[in-house]
Amino acid sequence: MTDADGADGADGADGDGIRVASPVGRWVVLTTVLGSSMALLDSTVINVALPRIGEDLGTDLAALQWTVNAYMLTLAGLILLGGALGDRFGRRRVFVLGVVWFAVASLLCGIAPNAEVLVAARALQGVGGALLTPGSLAIIQASFHPDDRARAVGLWSGLGGVGAAVGPFLGGWLVDGPGWRWVFLLNLPLAAVCVPVALRHVPESRDPEAHGRFDVLGAALAALSLALVTYALIEVPEQGASVTVIGAALGGVALGVAFVQVERRRADPMVPPSVFASRQFTAVNVVTFCVYAALGGFFFLSAIQLQVVAGYSALGAGTALLPTTVLMLLFSASAGDLGRRIGPRIPLTVGPLLAAAGMLLMLRVGPGASYPLDVLPAVLVLGLGMVTLVAPLTASVLAAVDTGRAGLASGINNAAARAAGLLAVAALPLLAGMGPEAYRDAGEFASTFRRAMPMCAGLLAAGSVIAWWAVRKPPEARPERRPECSVHCGVSAPPLEPDPRPRHT
Repeated sequence: MTDADGADGADGADGDGIRVASPVGRWVVLTTVLGSSMALLDSTVINVALPRIGEDLGTDLAALQWTVNAYMLTLAGLILLGGALGDRFGRRRVFVLGVVWFAVASLLCGIAPNAEVLVAARALQGVGGALLTPGSLAIIQASFHPDDRARAVGLWSGLGGVGAAVGPFLGGWLVDGPGWRWVFLLNLPLAAVCVPVALRHVPESRDPEAHGRFDVLGAALAALSLALVTYALIEVPEQGASVTVIGAALGGVALGVAFVQVERRRADPMVPPSVFASRQFTAVNVVTFCVYAALGGFFFLSAIQLQVVAGYSALGAGTALLPTTVLMLLFSASAGDLGRRIGPRIPLTVGPLLAAAGMLLMLRVGPGASYPLDVLPAVLVLGLGMVTLVAPLTASVLAAVDTGRAGLASGINNAAARAAGLLAVAALPLLAGMGPEAYRDAGEFASTFRRAMPMCAGLLAAGSVIAWWAVRKPPEARPERRPECSVHCGVSAPPLEPDPRPRHT
């Protein structure tokens, strides 16, 4: 099967899609992992570098929050549009564009002379992430044989999770060595490998039913709503209940309501209300929000806790989280297969509870904390929870929709995850009573950290309860007689009966 753009999709493919064990299957997994790892690395590696960035650029806690949230804001606000662009114009094409955009924005971050330029460049990075992140998962869903999709998603989740988990280690090594700017410049060689491999080996795919105008108004309303709410949460500790803060909060809520109304009335909405008719899809996205809000808050605060309170170097703080890397590498693919066999309900119930226990164990980390006695047990339990839930969470959200809506589904799920992390980073310091200069004072930060971790654990417990109550094993999909031209989408749907007629190519 060779598509119109010349990708070598024949090797390892049958009439139903590519096999994971085939050479082209391995290339597709490698490409999507490389691209998504760029976004995942930046969402985690930055946390270890924050104290040094604040010291070097002379910023307060609010500026550090914006350094994280500027990226999350544009990523969460535009990721749905990115998924729709991939479905319409080709998932590989938009994915490659996103990788190149992300690399250029990373270069701007690496040479930023002050906090304002850094925050602006981080926002541009989020635009690139919005183009490449949904495309990576949609490429897997559209390219692989149905029997191999769960394993492919497990490999993608596991290896991508390794990228996210190894980020703090790499970030610490770079911060303590050549400097924090290399945290961003690290993306350039990844992009240099990813782009040519994608153009050579990944088959193009798109949704032949995608049509109509893009919902630019919906994307703008979503991004502005998140921006105003985030601004209010970050600025209220310093400004208090000022007119500006209250106005931003009310404006964000109003724009959020307007977004919902616009999506209900548009002929081609960015978020079709019909997709939430599936209880499974809705429930898994709510669980996603709870899980990633907790994880976003944890990784933001724990990297600072280890350095400011426990006295670790940046490299030491990053290395402390390496056990999660090993666990994700070894067991995520198996977790994906397990979730396929027994259904997502048990993994999505047990996984968040394990992760919550790991976060509560982090309360033992204080001044002079012992790594084997205090930090390691927390990180191991957290890693087991992440292994248990990440792959089944991703696979179940895609299994709840038709393959042709893979870009939309992954976009909504990613938007929920990124918006959750964005709001957690903005809200947790406020809820825990963290002042603008807290990250410079070990005693103040330690006390607020002890208040924040139970909040994160509570979010995970809520996600576990929702999963147990609402998530079920999806029914086996019935084959659908829908001949699809490989020139358009790169895969062919299986007919109900064996069809000896030659396929159209």
